Amino acid sequence: MGRVKLLFIGDIVGAPGRRAVRALLPVLSERHGLGFVVANGENSAGGNGITAAIAQELFQAGIDVITTGDHVWDQKEAAGLLEREPRVLRPANYPPGVPGNGSVVHARPGGPPVAVLNLQARTFMPPLENPFVLAAAEVPRLRARTPIVFIDFHGEATSEKIAMGRMLDGQISGLVGTHTHVQTADEWVMPKGSAYLSDAGFTGPHDSVLGREVEPVVRRFLTNLPQRFEVASGRVLLQGAVIDIDEATGLARGIVRISEPFE
Repeated sequence: MGRVKLLFIGDIVGAPGRRAVRALLPVLSERHGLGFVVANGENSAGGNGITAAIAQELFQAGIDVITTGDHVWDQKEAAGLLEREPRVLRPANYPPGVPGNGSVVHARPGGPPVAVLNLQARTFMPPLENPFVLAAAEVPRLRARTPIVFIDFHGEATSEKIAMGRMLDGQISGLVGTHTHVQTADEWVMPKGSAYLSDAGFTGPHDSVLGREVEPVVRRFLTNLPQRFEVASGRVLLQGAVIDIDEATGLARGIVRISEPFE
């Protein structure tokens, strides 16, 4: 038993984000000795949702599991994709009967199995089932299959994310938040051994408002009139975090934030 380096890539926004992943993932893989890659892809299709073709593009780029959030249904083909491809997740706390899965256990050839759980918060978010109740039941089920358990907690409020991390400390390898597209600076290994970061940030154009062209967003705030929010293009970064995980215990040895420029 050794260790596995898991890279989590924050929300991939449109074509600029996908280009950054294709170009930078091999560099980061060599630099950090990556053994597993998870990415949030809910904004990868032009900033709105994900398609089967884009999921395949991201898998070919070296991503092992794709998580999502409240924009998972933005593309009409999403339900079919989720039913066909178990490595594309939607939040697990949707009601029973919703297409797709909220968790998966996957392994690279020769590598350890890694469980990935996708949850969505409820504060300032669309109402879903209680993620705390679901996580309390789902994490032990996943740990029965592998000690390595990673969670993408898609939510707005840092308090909700921190509370989830604290509740699961010592039971998971790490929890990283998504949704706000603003990378936080609170990465640490909690007292019982689980890595934590409130928000991974986003992968895409940062000369923008959360990945969108600035002017239409400002006009929306000035006038309250509908605007078309196109994906921006300038100053592209790949953001996320690398978690160093002990294979035997599933606990984290360390966590490092990533904010890699793509020229």
